[in-house]
Order: sequence, then structure tokens, then C-alpha cells
Amino acid sequence: MVLLATGQSGGTGTTDCWNSCQRHVADRALRARVCGACLSGGKVESWVSALGSVRPAPREAFASSRKDEDWRVRWASVRTEARSRGLTERRLLAEWVVSTPTSSDLQACLTAARAAAEEEQSAAAFLRDAGARGAEAAARVWARREPIRRALEVELYAEDVRARGVALAHLAAFQGKKPARVLLDATASRPESSDEIGAAALKSVAEHRRTSVGRLLLDEARPTDEVFVNRLFAVYSRELEALQPELTAPEARRRDSAVLSLGVYGPLARKELERALEDADPKVRGSAARRLAEGEGLSVSLAAGRRLATRDAAVSRPWLEAMVREKGCASFFLDVAGDPRMPAEIRGQALESLADCRESGQVRLETLAPYLRDSQARVRAGAVRVLGSMSARKPEVMGATERALEDGSPEVVAAALAVVAGQRQSTRGDVAAELLDSEHAVVRAAAARALEVIGRASHVKALAARLLKDTAPDVRVAAALALGRLGGPHAAAALSNAAARDTDTHVQHVSREGLRRLGFRP
Repeated sequence: MVLLATGQSGGTGTTDCWNSCQRHVADRALRARVCGACLSGGKVESWVSALGSVRPAPREAFASSRKDEDWRVRWASVRTEARSRGLTERRLLAEWVVSTPTSSDLQACLTAARAAAEEEQSAAAFLRDAGARGAEAAARVWARREPIRRALEVELYAEDVRARGVALAHLAAFQGKKPARVLLDATASRPESSDEIGAAALKSVAEHRRTSVGRLLLDEARPTDEVFVNRLFAVYSRELEALQPELTAPEARRRDSAVLSLGVYGPLARKELERALEDADPKVRGSAARRLAEGEGLSVSLAAGRRLATRDAAVSRPWLEAMVREKGCASFFLDVAGDPRMPAEIRGQALESLADCRESGQVRLETLAPYLRDSQARVRAGAVRVLGSMSARKPEVMGATERALEDGSPEVVAAALAVVAGQRQSTRGDVAAELLDSEHAVVRAAAARALEVIGRASHVKALAARLLKDTAPDVRVAAALALGRLGGPHAAAALSNAAARDTDTHVQHVSREGLRRLGFRP
């Protein structure tokens, strides 16, 4: 049991729980019965709840656990015993506070203060429904307010990193103040060497409340706090500086993770987040937009609406991408697409984002029809991409896709080819192969990508010709990918030639990978 509790699967909470159970449960048989709860619970107080199923009630274990240094164990003891005795938690808590001698009631009063703070209430409000002794218990807690404040402030700067944020939140609730106000007051009496501890505690509170340290501090700071605010800002500035390598990492996944971590800094990270809005990856751009909205205290839809009001396509794009994951995204995108004041580029972007919206399946073809007939090619192309979220078996969807393949605009045709590939419309393979000869590179590349999914052996020759002679590197890359999937001697020969002779290094790389996929060594 000890090895399991302290092993890799257990974690610190499991170990602390095990040690706590060992301290307070003297009877070996009872230990065997309740300490095992630590392995499944993983919290320091997990073992205490197991006492509730023991009959007769283990009074000694309950009494001992009320003396634990960790308030969570003490509060769990009160809750568990209350259930076993058929009492309310608050009534038993009040009885414990009042029945304890005033010379030694700090732990009981501190437990009451923290239990109340956990519910974001004052002790008086928390104990109001605690029965006849509730008012007396609340008065005892109030009488101990200064020792309670000192105890929580000590924990705020304790070595245990996990406890600091909770202590700050509890201290703020107990004093009826904002966490930032409490920290600024504490910073005034602390040396600069402790600033990182306080800054980390406030960051923990911000993460728990889904806000940011920048917003918490700026909303609470007074002119007289300038020195202390700047001390905390200096800590966060160093942390932001340490994140810079991740924000410019070559892997989009790492950049996105770094952007997500910027959210807790809020307005302090505005520069970094605005730079991330221009990232090459749409997921990173969307994450940056969501974090900026959170930092402004706005919903993503409201923040996006303000940016769209600029009618600047470059400004609007990341905000439309951020809305993809939001509730109500379908109606939001349709509203933007149907706004005649919006430029065609933004309307098209909105429809393209609608294709990725989780609610796009709720859109009916009748609703989409006006956009499929719009005079602006960018809007038609965006509407065509939404077809990909609809059932390809419906004749009207197949008909709309066919008409789009015959559109006079290359971007509409390219969008239709993407739908063909996404829906695996295998009957359109020959149409895609014919479009490999389009005068527009965007169409040729889209045709090659479609053939990667729905192509047959008969299409290899046309793809090989594109790989060997097309002037657009994007088309050659798409052709190489398709040949690597379709295979055959002709495909291998074309890939081998491109791997050795193509002037574009990306084409060479994709061709080599295609050969490896086919079992050849380049």
C-alpha cells in the first residue's frame, strides 16, 4: 500500500492522504479499511469520508482528525461525522467551534472561516443556518479574526505552492476584499524577494476564476498602489519573456499551447496575443482571439462583433476562426454573411468558418441557396464549402456541388473540389482529373488533392504529368501526395524523378516520403 501510495500513479495528494490516515487512525483493522480510499480519491482528505461507513462511528479517529494541520482534513471530518449522525454540516461545525475552549479554538474557527470562504461567504452568513449555536459560533470566529488573518497570510507565503492560491482566495473572502487588494496590501509589508510567491498565488486565483491577473490588478489598483503593482507586473513580465521561444516555435502545437498560457496574464499579454493573431496556423490565431476576449472581459461573439465592425478582412479573420468553437456560431456566421454592409471577403470568410462550425449540420440547403447564387465569387466559394457538412446522398447537395464545379470562378471550383474530396464522391474522379488541366493553379492543386482521396490507377498518368511539368510548386506537392497514395510503377518513376530533380525542396521532400510510403528507398 505504501509503495502504491507513493509511486508514480499516486501523486502528492495520495501520499499526503496516506500519511494523514496513518496519523489519525490508531486501530490497524480500521486503517486497512479506510486508508485504501487514498488510492482512488487522490486528495489529502479522501480517507476521512470512508469513516462514514464504519459502525459504530470511530469517535477517536474523528476527534484526532479535527486536530490535523490541513483544514481540508478537519472540514472533511466535520462533514463526514455530520452525515453519520444525521446532522447538517454547518450545525456540527458550529457545535465544534462553540464547545472548544477559547484558549484552543483557533483551528476550529479557522476551519469555519475557510469552509465559509470556500463558498465565497462570510462566516456569519455561512453559520446563519447552523442552528441555535450558529450566531455564537460566528461571534467566536469574528473574535479570532486577527489570528485567522495571520494564519492565512502565512499560508499565502508558505513553501507549499498548491496552498498559496487557495489561501489568498480564502483570505480575501474572509476579509470581504478582492484577492488583488489583499495581495497588494500584503506586498506592501513584504520584501521584493517574496513577490514571485504572491504573483503566483494571484495567478492561481485568476485561473480558478477564469479571469486574468492583469484584469484583477487593474480593476483594484489605486494610485497609491503603483509601486506594488509595478513589482508584481515585473514578475509577470519576466514570465512573459520566458514564453517568447514557445510563441515562435516551429511547431504550431507548441505555439498554440503558449498562446493558451497567455490568457492568465490578460491585458499584460496584449502585445504577444495581438502578434499571435497573425500566426500562420488558424488554430493559433483563434486561440489568441479567445484569450484577448477573455482579457477584455467580453464574450468571444461580442469581441468578434467589434472587430468585424472595422470591415477589415485581415482584422476579422482570426475572430471568425475563434467563433467556430462557440455556441451559436451558425447563426453568428449567417448574420455576418447576410450583412450587405460587409465586404465580400468577410462574408466569404464567415461562410468558410461556418463550414467548420459544429452547428453547421443544422443549416438547411434552402438557407444556403442565396449565398450559392451570390454575385461575389468569394461568397459563393464560402457557401460551397458549407456543402461539405451536409449529406452527400441528398440529390440537391450533389446538384449544388456539380453546379459549383462548373462555376466560372476558380476559387468556387476549388471549394467544390474540396467538398468532393471531403465527402469522398468517388464518381467525380474523372471530373477532377480533367480539372488538372485548368489554367488556374488553385484549381489544379485542388484537383490533385481530390484525387489523393478518390483517384484511381487511371488517373496516375495525369498526376505524374502535373508533378513533372507544372510550374506551380503547390500543384506539384499535391500531385506528389496523390501519387504516393495511388502507387504503381508510373507513380514511383515520377516520384523518383521529382525527388532527384525538382527545383523546390518541399516537392523533393514530399516525393521522397511518397516513395517511402510505396516501399521504395529514394
